[in-house]
Amino acid sequence: MAIRTVPLVPMGEEPSIDAAMQQPPWRNTLRLSTLADRAERWLDSAGFDRAPWLAVALAGGIAVWFVLARPAGWIAALSGGLAVAALALLHWRGRDDRSHLRLAAVTIGLVFAIGVALIWTRSSIVGTPPLERPMTVMLDGRVLEREDQPAQARVRLTLAYREGDTGQARKVRVNVPADKLASEVAEGARVRLRARLMPPAAPMVPGAYDFARTAWFSGLSATGSAVGSVEIVEAPHRRDALARWQRSLAEHVRSQVAGSEGSIAAAFASGDRGGISERDEQAMRDSGLTHLLSISGLHVSAVIAGAYVLAMRLFALWPWLALRIRLPLAAAVCGAVAGVGYTLLTGAEVPTVRSCIGALLVLGALALGREPLSLRMVAAAAFVVMLFWPEAVASPGFQMSFAAVIAIVALHGAGPVRAFLAPREESWLERMARRLLMLLLTGVVIELTLMPIVLFHFHRAGFYGALANVVAIPLVTFVTMPLIAAALLFDLVGAGAPLWWLTGKSLSLLLDIAQFTASQPGAVKLMPQMSWIAFALFVGGGLWLALWQGRRRLFGLIPVAVASGLLITTPVPDILVASDGKHVGVTGEGERLIVLREGRSTFARDNLLELAGMQGEPLPIGEWSGARCSRDFCTMTIHRGGRDWTVLMARNRSRIEERALSAACQLSDIVIADRWLPRSCRPRWLKADRRYLTESGGLAIDLDDAHVRSVAEGQGALPWWTKRGT
Repeated sequence: MAIRTVPLVPMGEEPSIDAAMQQPPWRNTLRLSTLADRAERWLDSAGFDRAPWLAVALAGGIAVWFVLARPAGWIAALSGGLAVAALALLHWRGRDDRSHLRLAAVTIGLVFAIGVALIWTRSSIVGTPPLERPMTVMLDGRVLEREDQPAQARVRLTLAYREGDTGQARKVRVNVPADKLASEVAEGARVRLRARLMPPAAPMVPGAYDFARTAWFSGLSATGSAVGSVEIVEAPHRRDALARWQRSLAEHVRSQVAGSEGSIAAAFASGDRGGISERDEQAMRDSGLTHLLSISGLHVSAVIAGAYVLAMRLFALWPWLALRIRLPLAAAVCGAVAGVGYTLLTGAEVPTVRSCIGALLVLGALALGREPLSLRMVAAAAFVVMLFWPEAVASPGFQMSFAAVIAIVALHGAGPVRAFLAPREESWLERMARRLLMLLLTGVVIELTLMPIVLFHFHRAGFYGALANVVAIPLVTFVTMPLIAAALLFDLVGAGAPLWWLTGKSLSLLLDIAQFTASQPGAVKLMPQMSWIAFALFVGGGLWLALWQGRRRLFGLIPVAVASGLLITTPVPDILVASDGKHVGVTGEGERLIVLREGRSTFARDNLLELAGMQGEPLPIGEWSGARCSRDFCTMTIHRGGRDWTVLMARNRSRIEERALSAACQLSDIVIADRWLPRSCRPRWLKADRRYLTESGGLAIDLDDAHVRSVAEGQGALPWWTKRGT
C-alpha cells in the first residue's frame, strides 16, 4: 500500500496562498470530521432528545411552506431537507461513533421534507376556490352546521349547495337574523333562501387577519348574509344528536344563569360562545383571560382530571375491583371517555381535539407509570395534530397552546425549580406560600412566552395577564367548572338551583377580574406588524431555551434579545390603505389616527388602529386642520424623511372632469382612490387606484424609507390568493 508523505513547513515560514490552494482535498474532509466529532460530543453531553426536535422539524417544514409562498421555494425546501438526510447518511455511513449526529441529521432532514410535502398535499386536497365575485344568489342547499349567536341576534348557517349553471358543489356560510329563522332549521335540513355572498376576505392590510386562508382549508367558498326569510324545503331526516344536545345544553345553562354569566357558563359547558357580548369579549381579551372562553387544554384537562380522580376514589371503595385490576388504568379509561365525550359535546373543534389528544397521552403515561408531563408527550401530541391538520401550525391557537405547555414543562423540569419544589419538612403555610409563588412564576413565564405570538397575530398584548390568570385559572378550574358539572348532575333530580347560583357568583367574580384588569392604565399595548424574521427569532430562541438542558440553553437568549430589538425598532407605517381603497389611516399627526372614512362597521377601524399601534377613537380627515377637503377629494401634506409628501385621497366615486383630476394628480406625490383612475392621472410617486389595489391588496406605506409593503408580497403564489376571481 502506498504511503503519501506530507511536506513539512519550517518554523517561521508561512505557506503561500498558492501553496494553501494546493492543499490536498482530504484536509477539508479532516476539518469536517473534526467539527462532526465536536458536534457529536456536544450532543452527547447535552442529553439530546430527538423527539421534540422532530416535532420542531415537522412544524418548520409546514411553516416554511407558508413563508416561501411559491412553488419554486417549496421544491427547494423539499429538496433541501432530502439532501441533508442523504448527505448525512452517505458521509457518515458505517461510523458508529457518530450515531447521534447521523440519526439527528437524517431524521430531521426527512421530517422537515415531510412537513413541506404534507401541507402542500393537504392544501391541494381540501382547498376550495373562492367565489369569483360578490353576488346575490338564490341558494337551495343542505344545512351542514347551525350556530346560534344570541349576542348578535343572528344564526350562522353553513350550507352545501350546487351552482345551477356549472353544477359545482360549494360550501358557504350565511348569517340569518334570529327572528327570520325557524327552530326546525337544523343540520340535515334542506332550505331555500336568497343570500348576498362575498368571497372570503384576504388581509385588509399587510399583517391583518387572513380569513381567506382559514376558509381555504375549511372548504368555504363564500360568506354572506340572508336577504329575506328562509324557506324549509325539506325537514332533516335524521337530526344530528350531538349538535342538538349541544344547543339544548347551552339553552338550559342560559336559562339557569342569567346575563353575561350565563353566556360564559354556556361556553364552558357546551362550547357555545354565541351569547357572549362584545363588551365582555373585549374585557377578557384585554385582561389576558380570553383563552378561558374557548374550550381548550384548561377545560378538557379539568374534565379529564376530575373524572380520573373521581374514578380512582370510587374504585378504591370496592375492594373486589381494587384487588383484581390496576386502578390507574381503570381511572384512565374513565378519564378518556369523559374527555372524548366532552370534546364531542363541545363541537370537536380543532383546538379542542388538539387538547384532548394531549390529555389522552398524559392519561396513557399515568396508566403505564411513566412521567405524564414531558416534552416527549408534548411532541407526540403535536405530531398527531400536524399529521391530520398541518395548517394548524399557522394558527395562533396551535402556537399559543403548545407554547404554553412547552413553557410549563420546561420550567418545572429545570434544576433550580425542581429543587425549589422538592418535598421538605415545613409548615403548611410555608408549603402553600411556595406553591403560590410557583403559580405566579408560571403565569409570568407563560405570559412572556405567549407575548410574541399575541403581538404577531393580534398586534396587542396585555401586561397584567399573569396576575389576572393567577386568580382566574384556579377560579375556573377548581370552582366554576366543578360547580357547573355538579349543577348539571343535580338538575337530573331538580336540585341544581343553589349550585347554579354559586356558578353565577363565581363567573361574576371572573368578569370583575377581567374588567378591573383591562381598565388599568397601560393594561394593553398595541404594536405595529412584527416581521417574520423577528417572529422566527423569538420562536427559535424560545425553543432553544425549552429543549436544551443546563447552561447551554441560555444561548437561546441571544435570538430573543435580537428579536426584541427588531420589535422595538419596528417602524409604524405612515399610511395604511385597505384593499378596497375606501379606508385609509394616517399616523404620526398627533395622538389619534386620521381616517378617510368613519364607516358604519368597526371592523375596518379596528384593523387600522391595531396595525398602526394606536388606541382611542380615530379622527375623520375632514375634521383635521391640516387637510383640505372637498366633496370628492381630500389633500394633506405629510412631512417625513426630510421632505413634504402631498397625498390626494378620493372620498367617493362621483364623476370628475379628467383635466382637473390630471392637474391635481401632477401636484401630488401619492394618489389613493377606490375607483379606476385614467392614465392621465400621473402622481409623482404612487397611484394606488382600484386597478393597482386589485393586484397588490392592502398597502402599508413607510415614507421615511419611501417603501411600500403590500398584501400580495406576503401571499405570493399561495392558492387562496392566486385563485381569486378565477
